[in-house]
Amino acid sequence: MGPGIIGQAAGLFAVTNVDDSLVLTLFFAQGAWHPGSTRRIVLGQYLGFATILAVAGTAALGATLLPRSAIPYLGLLPLALGLRAARHAWRHRGEKRAEAAPRVSGPGVLEVAAVTFANGGDNIGAYVPVFATAGVGGMSVYAAVFLLLVALWCLAGRFFATRPLIAGALSRWGHVLLPVVLIAIGLIVLVDGGAFGL
Repeated sequence: MGPGIIGQAAGLFAVTNVDDSLVLTLFFAQGAWHPGSTRRIVLGQYLGFATILAVAGTAALGATLLPRSAIPYLGLLPLALGLRAARHAWRHRGEKRAEAAPRVSGPGVLEVAAVTFANGGDNIGAYVPVFATAGVGGMSVYAAVFLLLVALWCLAGRFFATRPLIAGALSRWGHVLLPVVLIAIGLIVLVDGGAFGL
């Protein structure tokens, strides 16, 4: 297990989690003024990603937890969360963001985990064959690299959410962007996977 497998793992993680960086930035922006939200977002991200690794690892070892046909229906999770966030944004339209902020505690651990897991349906599909050919030792290296990179993804999301220019745009438009992104992710997962015969 040399640097080659570490580089492959880093590349695979980056390619399969580009969309996740945008969602993380939006979550961090949503929780910017709420104590403890950073911890909840990071815990949720790790919980969701650990679940993706567990499902992919189990499937690679031959004991599939989720049938392949069920994976597209994971799109229902971000779709439902996006619709809920859109309803909240609609109810509080016209309010100043500072007035609306105290009513929301920022994203919760399970909300972030659900979106991470649902958004990771394509990750599972990519990870299973790689894990199956890597064996248990290689799978362990991939998992370790992935978990380290989750921390980097969280740092990057937090960094971008706190840059003045980006933070200003997200505080002005984040309440609209988050539902749009979540709904889009849900629809993409459903349509690409052929859920409901789409």
